[in-house]
Amino acid sequence: MPKVFIPLLAMAATFIWFTGGAMPPVVASHFAASGVANGFMPRGSYVAIMLGATIVAPVLVALSGSLTRILPVQLINLPHRQYWLAPQRRAATIAALAALSVHFASALVIFLCFVHWLVVKANAAQPPHLEQAPFFAGLALFVVAVALWFIYLLGRFRNVR
Repeated sequence: MPKVFIPLLAMAATFIWFTGGAMPPVVASHFAASGVANGFMPRGSYVAIMLGATIVAPVLVALSGSLTRILPVQLINLPHRQYWLAPQRRAATIAALAALSVHFASALVIFLCFVHWLVVKANAAQPPHLEQAPFFAGLALFVVAVALWFIYLLGRFRNVR
């Protein structure tokens, strides 16, 4: 994993731990489309779930690219996979897939921290209310980032060189 990903995870965990600890004992953790809180849980449960989601899911995503080292070629869905996974190109292809998966995982960490920050802000209001505009703007930015990532992935492995 690139040297930036592990520190990013550490910063995310620290951010969630400290900001989550400042939330009320019962946290509004789910919100209707209007931003009105409609689900609550104990602060400790919220922080544990958010830490788990923000650390475990991205780590699994980051490791998925490296998983191609042990998978048979038939199980790897990649354009022109026979070409890209030929013995003379396999190491470079796996390195590229591993790097791309870490980039995706990093974007996921950042997005989940952003959502957590919005939940923290929502719980500072009485009654708790999630601001819709920042949430949808962040979601749109994440979707655009994922789309660009996917376009790059397809372009990277599209042409047989």
